Amino acid sequence: MPKPSAADLQKAAQAVDLDHFDYEATLETSAGPIRLAFDAESAPGHVRNMVALAESGFYDGGCFHRIIKGFMIQGGCPQGTGTGGPGYTIPAEFNRTPHEPGVLSMARTSDPNSAGSQFFLCLEKVPHLDRQYTAFGRTADQASLDVVKAIGNVRTGAQDRPAEPVVIKKVTVTKKAK
Repeated sequence: MPKPSAADLQKAAQAVDLDHFDYEATLETSAGPIRLAFDAESAPGHVRNMVALAESGFYDGGCFHRIIKGFMIQGGCPQGTGTGGPGYTIPAEFNRTPHEPGVLSMARTSDPNSAGSQFFLCLEKVPHLDRQYTAFGRTADQASLDVVKAIGNVRTGAQDRPAEPVVIKKVTVTKKAK
């Protein structure tokens, strides 16, 4: 199935109903499931964006391409290299959420408004990222955090790439009425 266009993804993001629903996503990975609870109050644009990407199948078959022990695991690049995105960027929504174990945040370049599809999950407290990167969710339970930490212990090689691929097989979004 072809990936949707940037315009289709942005239109889908606008259709995400944060007024009436809370959203979660489950990443089925080769290391086990990671359930994520989104924080739409702190970063509604980022939640809409990731929900739209996930519902479109954008992340399915991707990988965690960057793993830095004691810091974070990063995924969401369609090329699996850390160089790709969805074809658009979204504005930063810096907030008070501290970057601590299990926090979901958006990767970006040196431009604060350059986030697109790449995200990371923190392995430890990383306060130097606070209010510099947009945190927009966290692992929904201890089992999910345990999977994130297990991925964080995967052996890596050059450029923090995992020696054995850690695949994001499928992402499923669920919504619950508020």
